[in-house]
Amino acid sequence: MPFSEVKDPSHAIAAFVAALKDSDIPEDVRLRGLHHLLDSAGIAMASATFDFAKRTMKAIHSLGGDGAVPVIGMAASLSPRDAAMMNGFLIHGLDFDDTHIAGVVHPSSSAFAAALSAGLYANATGREMLTAYIAGIEVSSRLGAVAKGGFHQVGFHPTGIVGVFGAAMTAGRLMGLTEDQLQNALGIALSLASGSLEFLEDGAWNKRFHPGWAAQAGMTAAAMAKEGFNGISRPFAGRFGLFNAYLGPLAEKADMALATDGLGTTWELLKTAIKPYPACHFTHASIDAALALRDQGATLDMIDSIVALVPAEVIKTVCEPAANKQRPANSYDAQFSVPYLVATAFRNGRMTLAELEDSALSDPQTLDLAARVTYGADPNSAFPKAYSGELIVTLKDGTELRHREHINRGADERPLTNAEIVEKYNANAAIAGSRDQADAMRDMLLSLDTTEPLKTLLHVLAPRAAEPAHA
Repeated sequence: MPFSEVKDPSHAIAAFVAALKDSDIPEDVRLRGLHHLLDSAGIAMASATFDFAKRTMKAIHSLGGDGAVPVIGMAASLSPRDAAMMNGFLIHGLDFDDTHIAGVVHPSSSAFAAALSAGLYANATGREMLTAYIAGIEVSSRLGAVAKGGFHQVGFHPTGIVGVFGAAMTAGRLMGLTEDQLQNALGIALSLASGSLEFLEDGAWNKRFHPGWAAQAGMTAAAMAKEGFNGISRPFAGRFGLFNAYLGPLAEKADMALATDGLGTTWELLKTAIKPYPACHFTHASIDAALALRDQGATLDMIDSIVALVPAEVIKTVCEPAANKQRPANSYDAQFSVPYLVATAFRNGRMTLAELEDSALSDPQTLDLAARVTYGADPNSAFPKAYSGELIVTLKDGTELRHREHINRGADERPLTNAEIVEKYNANAAIAGSRDQADAMRDMLLSLDTTEPLKTLLHVLAPRAAEPAHA
């Protein structure tokens, strides 16, 4: 059905967010939500130790100064919008954050950042923050799914493009917006949706700030709507609405029904994957295949060449341009490179943050094998339901070995357990230093679903008492 004949989903979304009660969200969804928050916080703590985080913090602080919202893992607090920007940036900074598979979107990085800032701004409770966060996950994940992977094909990063709508609903709910005001917030957010994939050409840092930008923009949209600002009435199905404007001809393949089907009964949070590896989720099945073949005895010195089969829709992101992918210029470049990630998995028997250090990126054995990794489209791909990967390894004696991961680990059919998420958090938080502070944050986040005010719960988010950042 042409979009012109579709009632805009923004009306149903606004009604859902306005009417949602804490008790409407099943307990298993709420518990899983707490673990997604924990995963996000651990990544933010690790990100905070990197140079890119310190430079960004310096820039953001120079524009707005100190505030009342803590920056996770940093000895600083910022104004609500600046903190939303910074926390979203940190959660996504290592490309280790969760992914809604069908939506191809990292929903927690913007929803958590918006929930934290808006929750403190509105003097919310922990329970209210969790409910608003889950609402934001539902909205951005569903809108991403509508595009059926199309945003990547035309050069847009869905996390930035659709994350702003989820963040607007998270912030709007915490700010007490009515259904009509929430509808206006979605209309305002359309003009704030952004995020280019051009970073893939040179490993630039742009992608890292997309979810933080979405979080602060969503807060802005909610605040304007609360004061009566009149937003676009058809932000999704309109002639120049989200999907027509951003997808162009691919809008014909979009399924607008996915934005609202099962809304309030089918919870997209449970379809959101926690990452086992700090790399683009499109590469994970290939990494697992490499590790499996290595365990079967395929050592580095035995391999002549490798063909990686990946979904056709992800080739532009993780396989091209081939020369860049076979010799990544920096860690961010490497996180989107099937050749490098497959090679380093064979070389080291793992894929951790250590494999993104400069010494690993310049390792001659890894680069030699990466140069012999080519790619092709997986004819049996389940994309976007899952991100498949198959390796065809030819050994120097002519033997051919194959291993396929049809459903990537972390997807809803192969989810990480809550215990595995805690283990991942502990490893990431350890990078930041203090074990006592990391344990305190873990305990607080896993018990956040309470009527205690946020301001009494969140003092452990910064590693020590907040101090001004210095420009």
